[in-house]
Amino acid sequence: MTSAPTRLSFGYGTNGLTDLRLDDALALLADLGYDGVGLTLDHMHLDPLAPDLAARTRRLARRLDALGLTVTVETGARYILDPRRKHGPTLLDADPDDRARRTDLLIRAVQVAADLGAHAVHCFSGITPPGTDEDTAWKRLPDALTPVLDAATAAGIPLAVEPEPGHLLAALADFHRLREALDSPAALGLTLDIGHCQCLEPLPPADCVRAAAPWLRHVQIEDMRRGVHEHLPLGAGEIDFPPVLEALAAVGHQALTVVELPRHSHAGPHFAEQSLSFLQTLTRDLTAAGLTKTRATPDTSGLTPPSPNGSTS
Repeated sequence: MTSAPTRLSFGYGTNGLTDLRLDDALALLADLGYDGVGLTLDHMHLDPLAPDLAARTRRLARRLDALGLTVTVETGARYILDPRRKHGPTLLDADPDDRARRTDLLIRAVQVAADLGAHAVHCFSGITPPGTDEDTAWKRLPDALTPVLDAATAAGIPLAVEPEPGHLLAALADFHRLREALDSPAALGLTLDIGHCQCLEPLPPADCVRAAAPWLRHVQIEDMRRGVHEHLPLGAGEIDFPPVLEALAAVGHQALTVVELPRHSHAGPHFAEQSLSFLQTLTRDLTAAGLTKTRATPDTSGLTPPSPNGSTS
């Protein structure tokens, strides 16, 4: 007998709500009906480098529990380690002390995730630095991740690496190269960004979901166009979402599927509401159709937010 498809759990990333205080952002998501939150560790919300991290994390855990929100910890904050390099230093930097700073941040993220009871910790490889050849970069990456995986194993928290366009680890094939270099540790999983699949993978996004299923620990979702790495509101790009959601349900994805709109904080509450409405419409249609491959056409008329007062950057 075929088991019933999994009910998907939706979240929204705090990196798309940076103009809101964290408590206000969490209350918004709970009021809208989200199941959880993709919590980016940054200076706006939960600063992993500021004093009293453990105490602040405990308070946050109580707040999440009171609101009924689950959480995945994300580590893609801009300028968190270096005020002049957007995502630097990375796990690939030439200076071992710089690589160690990124490793330390990820270990801190694992501890935060353990204290919050998170689904996973998200991370990425980073861009290959100028003057570094690919072979050297591929030696640095597993070495820098090994202490993080040790911490993740001890904490029982999956480390979910994200293939990121332009990075050393850019595609699903690169994830498998890393996995093999590390001898397939149980703690190593995958963050699958549905938009990135549309952007550069050879397979359609729904097929990427099925191919990634054994290692899938976290999902990010947004719209995107082929060959253009720009996160777009759901319905504003080229992705056919019903097959993607059907595939996620069919493979039994139980962790969060988090809307990832990091350049839309100027209208964050609007896009949070519209995104959940879009996803709920599709899931209702798929359920009503018995998860057949029926193309749903949710209303996207509200995808353009009210004109903000002032700059949107």
